[in-house]
Amino acid sequence: MSEKYKNKYRIPSARAAWWNYSWPGAYFITICTRNRNHYFGEIQDGQMILSNCGILADVFWHEIPNHAKNVELGAFVVMPNHLHGILILNGDGGTGGTGSMVETRHALSLQPQPPQPPTQQPPYGRNIAHERFQNQGKNSISSMVGSFKSAVTKHANRLEIEFGWQSRFHDHLIRDDAEYQRINDYIENNPMNWKEDRFFK
Repeated sequence: MSEKYKNKYRIPSARAAWWNYSWPGAYFITICTRNRNHYFGEIQDGQMILSNCGILADVFWHEIPNHAKNVELGAFVVMPNHLHGILILNGDGGTGGTGSMVETRHALSLQPQPPQPPTQQPPYGRNIAHERFQNQGKNSISSMVGSFKSAVTKHANRLEIEFGWQSRFHDHLIRDDAEYQRINDYIENNPMNWKEDRFFK
């Protein structure tokens, strides 16, 4: 039920009361593009063909373990208008996620950056990916996803690629091995099942 705060309705937090968010765990992450526009590419014959922006999303996601402690990547896929991935927190220092299938605003503010000189490097090079991450060492799901989203946005803007994120993202705490396997299979088969996907339009 919605509650009022300063005469405005708000949705109460859906954080799981039984879960300590400093504990290690695996989280199923879903992030959508603004208005679910197909910025990341298209599905052809059951395979995802990445656009330049899709390549940025793919590379920066794989950079996450280089900028946060004690995190591993599970299955991951970039789709035309969203991406799915599993983040596994497996050590001390992680502050966990935000709850079970709740929409979360990322905590990272987009700080203005000074103009960058022209570069001959490819738009998706590892060295650029490394430079573009912020909040290094932060281990909350929100800070990791926020840094990832910021990196993709800033680099797309720098390359004058039209792009935008939905302001929120979904995270879901994976509770057991069976659920992990089901989500893993869903992610890996997502391109083949695109026309049945709820994000398809």
